[in-house]
Amino acid sequence: MINQQIRDREVRLIGANGEQLGIMPAAEALKKAQMAELDLVKVAPTAKPPVCKIIDYGKYKYEMSRKEKEAKKKQKIVEIKEVRLSPNIDTNDMNTKVNNARKFLTKGNKVKVTLRFRGREMAHVRQSRHILDDFAKLLEDIAVIEKVGKLEGRSMTMILTEKR
Repeated sequence: MINQQIRDREVRLIGANGEQLGIMPAAEALKKAQMAELDLVKVAPTAKPPVCKIIDYGKYKYEMSRKEKEAKKKQKIVEIKEVRLSPNIDTNDMNTKVNNARKFLTKGNKVKVTLRFRGREMAHVRQSRHILDDFAKLLEDIAVIEKVGKLEGRSMTMILTEKR
């Protein structure tokens, strides 16, 4: 909120140079801002009384957008990489998949391990659960299970994340 939009009776005013000017009526604060040829901007609306500052509003808005852009740059987007397995996977194939998952985890991504069942393999779902457990056990030095293996349709999925 700026200038005439501020409807509070009293506000705590901060001057253009950052000095505390104290608590005063909003109309008086607005007059001081107009005398300095700047805007009266409500900086902390939840405070008692609300804090207003005498500043150039255009410059303030520009700096706030720059701060938001900087914060976005520093964020890291976590991707979910998928590793697909089948119930009759061999040990060497399993080790290859584990190494791929290890690479994904060290880069900071999450790994979704999917165990797909095709045709008659659906009859042996319970016996195949150990494959996901073995996979997690092979990665337990760097990974922790975020979401336990769960059957969804024709596939069983588990999500692993890097240990903190």
